[in-house]
Amino acid sequence: MKQFLVIAAVCSSFFVHAQVKQGRIVYERTIQLPTRMFNADPAIASQIPKSRTDQFELLFGNNQSLWQFLPNATNEDPGTFSGNGVVLRFGGTNDISYYNFDKSTRTNQREIMDRSFVVSDTISKGQWKLTNETKSILNYTTHKAIGQRISNRTQMTMENGEMKRQVIPDTSEMIAWFTTDIPIAIGPEIQGQLPGAILELEVNKGQTVYKAIEISPKVNLAKIKEPNDGKKVTAAEFTKEREKLMEEMRRNMPNGGNGNRIRIQQ
Repeated sequence: MKQFLVIAAVCSSFFVHAQVKQGRIVYERTIQLPTRMFNADPAIASQIPKSRTDQFELLFGNNQSLWQFLPNATNEDPGTFSGNGVVLRFGGTNDISYYNFDKSTRTNQREIMDRSFVVSDTISKGQWKLTNETKSILNYTTHKAIGQRISNRTQMTMENGEMKRQVIPDTSEMIAWFTTDIPIAIGPEIQGQLPGAILELEVNKGQTVYKAIEISPKVNLAKIKEPNDGKKVTAAEFTKEREKLMEEMRRNMPNGGNGNRIRIQQ
């Protein structure tokens, strides 16, 4: 009964604030880095930062949205950390995500090994438990929702100088704080699943955290368009292309590679 009342309150709020239809949200994403991977070499581990923070923007209007990386003002290569023979690549910094909620479609521009792909797919549906917890974020009242994302991920390991690849199931625990004051199903990583904009998202107990730091009703609607820079493929075709490129990388690394190259997947 309590959960029914929460859902009813959320839906009621949805209609009250339905006039908010366009704008721009800036997010900070903080990733906790897996330095445990370098425990065998303290010299390398000391060079790896404990976390990484980047910014992204989300543009929305006309029942569409566009998510993309915001380059920083430093000379640092976006989405990359280099040090002591280690190169960390952070997933998502070259990606662009476009959603069309009228058509229930999404288009992701993805980059793998300097090759670009435009991936077409439908908007996925998630299972969420709405709670009665609320908190204020940037003066917006947000509601707490708890969910899971079930997918597969590729794990790269080094054994006896040889790089090995293994696809393993990956279940991500998620906590989202969304506001019906912006009644469009937008947010970081997850769109089209909750009745409002996600202003904060925590994945895997804080391993990855997104926080909205700026919200503006001003937006250039002309920028919200489907990306087209890359080979056009379906989601299934992209999976095959990714596996092929990963295998090619493994074969081309002499003795498994002299340095360490890790991609932090998102």
